[in-house]
Amino acid sequence: MDLKTDLPGKIVFSAEQIKKRIEKISREINQDYQDKELVIIGVLKGSVYFVTDLTRHLTVPVSIDFLSIGLSSEPSGTGKAIKIKKDVEIDLKERHVLLVEDVIGTGFTLGYICQHLESMQPASFKICALLDNPAGRLITINIDYLCFTMPDSFLVGYGLDYKELYRNLPYIAELKI
Repeated sequence: MDLKTDLPGKIVFSAEQIKKRIEKISREINQDYQDKELVIIGVLKGSVYFVTDLTRHLTVPVSIDFLSIGLSSEPSGTGKAIKIKKDVEIDLKERHVLLVEDVIGTGFTLGYICQHLESMQPASFKICALLDNPAGRLITINIDYLCFTMPDSFLVGYGLDYKELYRNLPYIAELKI
């Protein structure tokens, strides 16, 4: 497979399906945060397109920030550790925070992010996800706003990548590797 020229496989969620679902989720968020200011925290890099389209439909006052997570080897050589590569810059204390994630898989990384953000003492904290992969879940995560439950396959497009490729596709497709 030539990753630079071959397009991924079958479309799982079309651009139109994504658009309609984001519009519906946005209405729910607008209703829930009516008369409140909201801080949107996107998880880089996969959530960029989702954050952009979601916030375009929000009518409540919104601030946007991002954080980036990476894995690093533990000094003992026993495994990988989750590390914050880029932290939020907005003070979250007593603010209403909505974490926006592209895919929720095992829940380990998201659990780490939630603990980190909740330690900043927000007034409220909720999670919005583009995709949920319950087949891979190892810890319980409460998703407040969910666009789609994904099949147990490797997906690309609309922010999701394979070796940094395909993020820019306007739809989500299955990639046969």
